[in-house]
Amino acid sequence: MSKILVVDDEKLIVKGIKFSLTQDNMDVSVAYDGEEALELAEKENFDLIVLDVMLPKIDGLEVCSRIREFSSVPIIMVTAKGEDMDKIMGLELGADDYITKPFNILELKARIKAILRRSVRKVPQEPVDRSVLTVRGLSIDTKSRRCYVDGAEVNLTAKEFDLLMHLMKNLGTVYSRDRLLGDIWGINPESLGEARREQRRAVDVHVRRLREKIEKIPGEPQYIHTRWGVGYYLQ
Repeated sequence: MSKILVVDDEKLIVKGIKFSLTQDNMDVSVAYDGEEALELAEKENFDLIVLDVMLPKIDGLEVCSRIREFSSVPIIMVTAKGEDMDKIMGLELGADDYITKPFNILELKARIKAILRRSVRKVPQEPVDRSVLTVRGLSIDTKSRRCYVDGAEVNLTAKEFDLLMHLMKNLGTVYSRDRLLGDIWGINPESLGEARREQRRAVDVHVRRLREKIEKIPGEPQYIHTRWGVGYYLQ
């Protein structure tokens, strides 16, 4: 049973999300302000957090930033319609995905399930002898979902790890942002409409954040390269 934390100060929204998720056999905890959310995140091991940006006491962006100091639990940020800066800031601070109010509960559940399928609690299907992938000084353990650069461990979010693992398993293959949206986020770009540009930007943000963690000089990458006008690949 997946443990989900839902954080929003609108109690009717929380009630609706909790009811819907429990119908899918998920264990749902709730918080109505930033302080309560941080306390729960520190005390309990959640599989995923749904986190509203606009919260009393401590806003959602600050909560996301603080959680990233001690946990890589997947986070879906909930933003107001048209607040593009909140979406970008959330991704910069470590969120794995975002959804805009008002949203369809079925879409939220689809995003939650897509992330949970790739979460740190999923047992990898790789054979033991293929669990460690290495490219020069960069290595990842697909069983423990840990990453190392020159022997030093690097803390990655669930989505960052998924992206790096995908590129490492397919060395030299150039992936467009649309293809990565399908392979990593489980999103069909053709169905996004006007939101397609924002979702492509989310891919760019994750690549940039990943480079900042694994590259000695992010502006001169040795691992994740860009083929201009096409996409990203790992060499």
